[in-house]
Amino acid sequence: MEQIPMLIAGRRVPARSGEWIPVQNPATEEEIAQVPRGMPEDVAAAAEVAAAAFPAWSRTPPAERARLLRACADRVAARADALALQLTEEQGKPLAEARKEIDEVIRTFIYYAGAAVTVPGEIAPTDAATTKSLVFKYPVGVVAAIGPWNYPVSLLAWKIAPALAAGCALVVKPATETPLAALAMVEEVQAAGVPPGVVNLVTGYGRDIGDALVDHPLVRKISFTGSTEVGRRIMARAANGPKRVSLELGGHCPLIVWHDADFDRAVRDGVHRSFRNMGQICNSVNRIYVHRRIAEAYVEAFVRATRTLRVGDGRTPGVDLGPMATRAGMVKTLEHIADGVARGAALLCGGRRPPSVGGSRGYFLEPAVLADVDHTMKVMQEETFGPLAPIMVVDDLDQAIALANDTEYGLVAYAYTRDLRTAMEFVDRLEAGSIGVNSVSVASVYAPYGGWKASGLGRELGLHGLEGYLELKHAVVDVS
Repeated sequence: MEQIPMLIAGRRVPARSGEWIPVQNPATEEEIAQVPRGMPEDVAAAAEVAAAAFPAWSRTPPAERARLLRACADRVAARADALALQLTEEQGKPLAEARKEIDEVIRTFIYYAGAAVTVPGEIAPTDAATTKSLVFKYPVGVVAAIGPWNYPVSLLAWKIAPALAAGCALVVKPATETPLAALAMVEEVQAAGVPPGVVNLVTGYGRDIGDALVDHPLVRKISFTGSTEVGRRIMARAANGPKRVSLELGGHCPLIVWHDADFDRAVRDGVHRSFRNMGQICNSVNRIYVHRRIAEAYVEAFVRATRTLRVGDGRTPGVDLGPMATRAGMVKTLEHIADGVARGAALLCGGRRPPSVGGSRGYFLEPAVLADVDHTMKVMQEETFGPLAPIMVVDDLDQAIALANDTEYGLVAYAYTRDLRTAMEFVDRLEAGSIGVNSVSVASVYAPYGGWKASGLGRELGLHGLEGYLELKHAVVDVS
């Protein structure tokens, strides 16, 4: 079994514990590699190395940082196919989807290569002609970048690229379940010429090293993508610093389909965003509200489209959906289905292990659709993070918006209508950081992405994402 060490100071190193963590292929439940079980002493070593590398990197001219970021993109592009296969084997998503994720990594590095040379300062007004008021921007320092397992490389790139563009050094922790492609990506960052120690990667269980990452005195900012529960814990611990945090947390995203929507598009996009990556996306459609006038036809068409999705090993050509990434996720999805049915919902399709896939092995699950749902059901209150689409009938705009907002989360909301007035009503009144009107593609490297309410704070992507890695310094200079 291949053992793949951590990356600290530009070198592959084992954990000081001498222990290893198995990495599993969710399609076969076979062990495919092992990574070190890091402990607090490994975090401390990585943080010290990053802090030592930070001063020189922070003073590196922005044009040189931009050149190296572009080289990172080129290195990842050269290994795109191999990285995609590695991602599929550890996470389960189909190869085509894995390749899209690698392409997102490349776009992110390219964008922040350009952004690195565009960070402006300010000249503020003063009350005296002989006084100059200047605002400077400096990199925040050492960043702890903690990524999730559903998009293990692209969401880490959302953190690594802007941090490097700003002049920060990093300690990266990939998800325990999916560390392999992230390790390979960081290797390419180092091979591109980013100086040793600027980007370090430690592997391990969150229970072993999570608090050590957040608490370490050399870490000045924590950027985390994951559950709201863990995000709250990080924020509470970071308050002891206090330290900067950016948190991209849970979502329970609604889709409203109005009676005047482009019907076919609303069906196609709804199915896509409900089940892509087996529903294991923070901005997945979790709840669907359909106007009564078209509800019966929409449900029928949605179920027909769902039944065409092919589930299988992500390495198999033509597969639409791979396995779920974890057994726990599969169990939670089945529990939400059972709870809904017990409370009166109708299971219209899916919700079982596909009989022709994987035999008794692999975390495969047919995508499921529930009708006749209400807000007493778990699926309408909790983030399933699985291939389950509940559909509820609504009668008027106020009801649809009130139900869509009836959650502690506020990451993304979607709405389909042809009427401009109705569209802007959705934009103004839906409580979410991103709104998709007639579109389920809201995350863009060019624009800020993040949540309201319990879906987090701070923003990633765009120039707003870069600003999150910069500190402001105001200087008053009297030249009289």
